[in-house]
Amino acid sequence: MADPTPAEVRQYIADGLPCTHLVVEGDGQHFFATIVSAEFDGKSRVARHQRVYQALGDRMRAQIHALSMKTLTPAEWAAQSGA
Repeated sequence: MADPTPAEVRQYIADGLPCTHLVVEGDGQHFFATIVSAEFDGKSRVARHQRVYQALGDRMRAQIHALSMKTLTPAEWAAQSGA
């Protein structure tokens, strides 16, 4: 099984989690994602990460070796980006 591209990982997340902003970078094994979703409202950082893992399903074990992520609500994203 070939290593996934950042674009593929982005699509996997987008397919399983409604996002208002989603950027994935990586080298095929290690990825970093910035994920903004209204579903994160009221959730802890751990619960947010679990939701992303749920969206990725078995790919997290089989294809993606490491995923670092920043998970934000739309309001947190707006405050961080100065919008």
